[in-house]
Amino acid sequence: MDFNFTKDQIFFREQFVKTINEIVAPHAKHIDKVDTFPFEIFKKIGSLGYYSIRYPKEIGGMDADCTTFTIFTEELARVSISFAAIATMQCLMGTDFLFRFGTDDIRQRLLIPAIRGEKIGTIAFTEPDCGSDLGAIKTRAKKSGNEYILNGRKLWITNADVADFVTVVATIDPSKRLNGLAFFLVEKGTQGFYSGQKIEKMSARGSVTGELIFDDCRIPATNLLGEEGKGAKYLENILSEIRIMIAGLGVGLARAAFEAGKKYAKEREAFGKTIGNFQLIQDKIAEMETRLKTSWLLTYYAAWLKDRGQLAVKESAMAKFYSTETANFIVDQVTRIFGAYGIAEEYDVERYFRDARFLLFGGGTSEILKTIIARESLK
Repeated sequence: MDFNFTKDQIFFREQFVKTINEIVAPHAKHIDKVDTFPFEIFKKIGSLGYYSIRYPKEIGGMDADCTTFTIFTEELARVSISFAAIATMQCLMGTDFLFRFGTDDIRQRLLIPAIRGEKIGTIAFTEPDCGSDLGAIKTRAKKSGNEYILNGRKLWITNADVADFVTVVATIDPSKRLNGLAFFLVEKGTQGFYSGQKIEKMSARGSVTGELIFDDCRIPATNLLGEEGKGAKYLENILSEIRIMIAGLGVGLARAAFEAGKKYAKEREAFGKTIGNFQLIQDKIAEMETRLKTSWLLTYYAAWLKDRGQLAVKESAMAKFYSTETANFIVDQVTRIFGAYGIAEEYDVERYFRDARFLLFGGGTSEILKTIIARESLK
């Protein structure tokens, strides 16, 4: 097996690192502190074409593979989980259904401007009483002539109050559970569509999160994305990629924290020598690097499988589970190396510690993922 990246992938990483080190990294702490959507930075990255990374060249995309997209997510997370959450939403979940099922008008009016960074998209799954159990979704869509009427409430929606459009999962028939789901496009300004409360959170601040409300919200029948009842099946097609994406975020954040921990261990002195000379600190360094490398291998192996046309259900679940848990382990160990300074805003590790928690939930909790891994293993 060849563990090397291609020349194109290496070149992409080099160029993207230069870009985000210049445009995003200097503002990462500020984005976290003010907890508002970074419109200017968002537009700059979009104008360079990065939100088109997954899409074909015929609509102005880069037509990159899953491995390259994983590089993209890893390097974003290395500098800012907040901006990484915004950018990956724009590249994948917030626009994918428009590309796959949108009319020509929808593609021209919303999708293409979105991958240029001119419009903001998001997706709405979660509800107050429904997270991992999508079959329990209560948001209802009823056909009425040449329209659908949506009623329901969505919570924990990334970019909720700034999005120009949202892909909404709703049920056509609650009794059918997963077989009753469908996806719909709802645009900002549609009558009966409202942005509700903002959720104040400790992680991924700047990636504003909130509530969306649908109250007799009428949309054209052409805003049905795909077919009624096939929503769960459509989601399966990108679920592995979502998990690989989040695994990549875990690798990037863990890398940043680990490098900060090593640097501090080589600089901080105690009892006449740098703390990196103490065996207990060396033990932490050894375990962190081993777990980080394992996360890296699992994540890029899953991406490699996707690039070869495999669903990678088990492998993507393993990558997301292990990588995000590892990120949380590493940030905890690094704050211990920093001692009291690990909770000081002066150092980025305090932000890394908070941001790592964000990675544990999207794409399936660790508990759900372990169930999936076991189920796939027992087939």
